Amino acid sequence: MKQLSTAIALSAAALCSGALADTGKLLLTGGVSSIDGAAGGGLTPWATIGTNATEGEMGVSAHVSRATVTDYQLSTMGVAFAFNDRVEVSLARQDFNASPVTALNGLGFAVQDGQRIKMDVLGLKVKVAGDAVLNSDSWMPQVAVGVEQKTVDAGSITPVLDFLGAKTSGTDFYVSATKLFLANSLLVNGTLRYTNANQNGLVGFGSKDPGTNNASWVPEVSVAYLLSKNIAIGAEYRAKPNNLRAFGMANSLGEGLQEDAWKDVFVAWAPNKHSSVTLAYLDLGRILPGVTSSRNQSGYYLSAQFAF
Repeated sequence: MKQLSTAIALSAAALCSGALADTGKLLLTGGVSSIDGAAGGGLTPWATIGTNATEGEMGVSAHVSRATVTDYQLSTMGVAFAFNDRVEVSLARQDFNASPVTALNGLGFAVQDGQRIKMDVLGLKVKVAGDAVLNSDSWMPQVAVGVEQKTVDAGSITPVLDFLGAKTSGTDFYVSATKLFLANSLLVNGTLRYTNANQNGLVGFGSKDPGTNNASWVPEVSVAYLLSKNIAIGAEYRAKPNNLRAFGMANSLGEGLQEDAWKDVFVAWAPNKHSSVTLAYLDLGRILPGVTSSRNQSGYYLSAQFAF
């Protein structure tokens, strides 16, 4: 994990000092960095290819973010590389403060106080059709397909994942379509994700019977409106597979393993073509309500991105 953090930092520094794309795209039309590293909104990827690189160029972006909700905090950092405005490779590291899970120790587990869950996400996205800007005067969206390989280091929470039958690695596949109505300053994105991740993978992947172990398709939607050339507002909705609910019901946990959809409303500001800041209000529903008294997990998200 430490080596990965160092690699992210060094990769960003080395590439930013090299001969990178500086012509740039229209501000904010390429999206920002999602928590999994791919370009898009904060919660979901778009079909756009990140960084400032356009056709025939290579680009790089780096981001850091922090989400704080009622009982949990999540910090992320990552880099993304773009080639010819067609291929995007991303690498992100998530650090989740799972301290409330110590409540499970009353059931015989031995979760350490202050335990954190760390997850690495390696992503690849390829544009397969359309161009969000060049096709803005037609109904043709930009379409991309992507894959995200996720690996979790759960520390002392690993026995909990074993009890749930959740694996510590998994692969998400997705297809995204992004339509930019440039004349109306409106961007709409729809993503279908094929996944068996629990809470995006932070609670492992899949479940023992009678929970759901196989992956399923779940929808994600983003809408953004450009108030000006460098300020956008919008909202996101990300459905979740809810794999663990049936297992919890069958083991006298009631709704204690319920997983709800994630939602946000956001404002993104790009003071120049190399940087952007995103602030969002989050509603993540219930996250392991069996250990947080079914409280709704709401709060804020703040992210900064630098792109070249």
